[in-house]
Amino acid sequence: MIWPGMGDPAKRKQTLRFLAITAGIAIAVGVGSMSVQQWLNMDNPLKVCINDRNTPYKISAILELYVDGQKAEIPANIGIKDGCKHSLYTLSNDGVIYAEWEKEFPFELGHFLWTWTTYHKDGFPMRDMNESKTRILVNDVQSPQGISVPFVDGYHYRAEFTTKAYDESKDTDFLPPEN
Repeated sequence: MIWPGMGDPAKRKQTLRFLAITAGIAIAVGVGSMSVQQWLNMDNPLKVCINDRNTPYKISAILELYVDGQKAEIPANIGIKDGCKHSLYTLSNDGVIYAEWEKEFPFELGHFLWTWTTYHKDGFPMRDMNESKTRILVNDVQSPQGISVPFVDGYHYRAEFTTKAYDESKDTDFLPPEN
């Protein structure tokens, strides 16, 4: 089979030149786009390392996490990867979340979950959660903002998530427990 534009030597040369120019433009646009995104994210507190930055704004809060009614552990070193400490991080598995930045920034619970998913090997499976059944309590009061609730220094947060695959009928039936 002869491909369109490849039969006649003159057309073949024209077709190959067009493909080479198109590939060059695509590569230039891709590299340019990456450069612009890196430049725009230089001061994004969720994406940059804070190791070599002066971060006078520091807050911490406690998060309790429940998935399908079971307490889940928040691992240590969330936000710390390959020697890079990000603005939202944990130091141990006690549920204390630390936030640092150069100036006051409206950190949210969702930012921490994103950091956990992005910068930790066992990221939080937010896509597996049923968002309509998510409950966020701030100092024992339910927040209408969900995971967009802002972090406030010293507050206590409790996040209750239900996975999409969770069978709620096990919570209300009267069968003996499974062993």
